[in-house]
Amino acid sequence: MIKPNLDSEYRSTMADSIMSKAATMEIPINSNGDTRTAEDDSLEQAAQIDWSLERKDLQQVMVSGPNLNETSIVSGGYGGAAEGIIPTSSIKDLRSKSRGIPHSQSVTSRIARQPDHHPGPSMHHSNSHPTMMSEEATRGIAVEKFDSVKKWSINTYKCTKQMFSERFGRGTRTVDLELEAQIDVLRETKLKYEHILRLAQALSGHFYNMVQTQQALGDTFADLSQKSPELQDEFGYNAETQRLLCKNGETLLGAVNFFVSSINTLVNKTMEDTLMTIKLYENARLEYDAYRTDLEELSAGPRDAATMVRIEVAQQEYQIHKDKYERLRSDVTIKLKFLEENKVKVMHKQLLLFHNAISAYFAGNQQQLEQTLRQFSVKLKPPGSDKPSWLEEQ
Repeated sequence: MIKPNLDSEYRSTMADSIMSKAATMEIPINSNGDTRTAEDDSLEQAAQIDWSLERKDLQQVMVSGPNLNETSIVSGGYGGAAEGIIPTSSIKDLRSKSRGIPHSQSVTSRIARQPDHHPGPSMHHSNSHPTMMSEEATRGIAVEKFDSVKKWSINTYKCTKQMFSERFGRGTRTVDLELEAQIDVLRETKLKYEHILRLAQALSGHFYNMVQTQQALGDTFADLSQKSPELQDEFGYNAETQRLLCKNGETLLGAVNFFVSSINTLVNKTMEDTLMTIKLYENARLEYDAYRTDLEELSAGPRDAATMVRIEVAQQEYQIHKDKYERLRSDVTIKLKFLEENKVKVMHKQLLLFHNAISAYFAGNQQQLEQTLRQFSVKLKPPGSDKPSWLEEQ
């Protein structure tokens, strides 16, 4: 039992002395690039001695059993007769000593290079906390979207069912006769006013073309008056008449365009806004009837515990949609009232303007035509203002 310890000490002392000498020696390179020297031969001899001593230790280890914690390399004796097991720790120690690195330093460097597989609790908490927060936020958004889609699907199904029931005469429908009559009148009035708007726009377009033609004709007459001495007076009279008609036509065109703009605002903004509120009211009415029918069907069924819970939920939903329906019905009633008052006020002014301007123009009364525009605060655009600037044309 004492002999292996002596062999081990002798082996370690001899290997350390040889390695220390090898670490301090310089390695010359000959002309053929061969770096093999006598020091390398001594290193190989030391390694062979080390391996022979390791073989003796291996026999003792084999008797007592293998050490699974020791990593080893099986040498097949390639190129030689010797065969055995070479521990990787011995090879790493020899390499470190050949490079001039002490055994303790090489072991320390290996320990330092080992990754830390057990991070501290603070680092684990700091890395996992943001991840958990993001997962919870994502899960909350997904649940919220799922609930909204679920509510929308249930509401759409009930409204579609109610709509088909009304179409085929199997379902009941809440009707406000007075309000429905006012809505129908508004839709008919809007169609008629849209027709007036289209005709007034056509009149404005045609009249604009006529004014442009009169202006071009007056310019031509004035030019011919200068170039035709024998017809100078005749061309001059006609040129002056066309210029006067063109001026009055521009004044009338301003009145017509103001009439068109006011009718367009009344039809496409004021009436359209009221019709949008009416559309919301009709949708609310359909939802109200759908949930009312659902509540009536549940109330007519059996009254067990589960059904009572469903009836209570249906009662809450019914009350919500009933309040919404009544609120929108009140909004529609108020908007219809204000729309009627606004329509009468606007049309009274615009129809009077249109009549006075047309009458004054075709009567040839230029003063009355200009007075009409001042009365209704109609400002005429200067000539050429409708044309784009030279910068816009580029």
